[in-house]
Amino acid sequence: MMRERQRLEVALSSVRKLEAELADAQGLIEMAESENDAAMVADGEKSIAALAKHADELRLESMLSGEADANDTYLEIHAGAGGTESQDWAEMLMRMYSRWAERKGYKLEYLEESEGEGAGIKSATVLIKGPNAYGWLKSEAGVHRLVRISPFDSNARRHTSFSSVTVYPVIDQTIEIDIPEKEVRIDVYRSSGAGGQHVNKTESAVRITHLPTGIAVSCQTERSQHQNRANCWEMLRSRLYEIELKKKQAETGAFVGEKTDIGWGHQIRSYVLQPYQLVKDLRTGVESRAPLDVLDGDLDQFMAAALAQAVGGKAKEKIEDLE
Repeated sequence: MMRERQRLEVALSSVRKLEAELADAQGLIEMAESENDAAMVADGEKSIAALAKHADELRLESMLSGEADANDTYLEIHAGAGGTESQDWAEMLMRMYSRWAERKGYKLEYLEESEGEGAGIKSATVLIKGPNAYGWLKSEAGVHRLVRISPFDSNARRHTSFSSVTVYPVIDQTIEIDIPEKEVRIDVYRSSGAGGQHVNKTESAVRITHLPTGIAVSCQTERSQHQNRANCWEMLRSRLYEIELKKKQAETGAFVGEKTDIGWGHQIRSYVLQPYQLVKDLRTGVESRAPLDVLDGDLDQFMAAALAQAVGGKAKEKIEDLE
């Protein structure tokens, strides 16, 4: 209840602040016009344009009304087939989402990371904490395709790489997810990558596999096996909860990112760096001619379009039901 109260207080204060700033800008323009001060009028109009952009952001946030949209979220990235190329692309995606989280003022915690043989990462799992983190990121779930001149090819040929992104919410402690122990397999192993003497010489890393669904989660960031095990259980409950959420969303025609093969024909977005520069979302049709900005975390336009598409689908469904 305190979290809900805080969320409502922030929403209300944002609208009130917007109204006050709009009134100030309008007053500034009226005063400038009476004094024939063109420069001050231009400043006031510039302020109103900035407020209009902020109002659009607030309008989009008001659409984040799903059951778990306000929650923190887990984000997993897995490299597709292609060895070093795909592993490097997976690391580029992880940096892209890290930069996006920084822009939003979110906190990011690494839970698991498996390094690639030559470069990049095979997989990684991060926890992103912030208001509406799941609501914004849920539309990013799917296969992402990169086309570029390979830095690993001595002949400078163009390569296509694939990596998948999975997003699922951190569930509230009041939500009970019952998982019988006979339905899971728990494996322990030594942590990989950089770490201290304790981390690399003891079997502190934990992987839990849910046998009925085949879902596997792992954690290796904590020194204690018990802490890693607890994190894995929390992640597994969240994954199973996400499956139920997607079932409900599918029934209402809501936008969901389906998990598919990491390869041709399954991508949700293409990032082309050669022979031209373009990022295109294949679901919403949104394009950007500045792929380097997108890879630096400028993702809001893609998320906003996916969110608007989802809300539009729900509205259409309700209208059809009424008819």
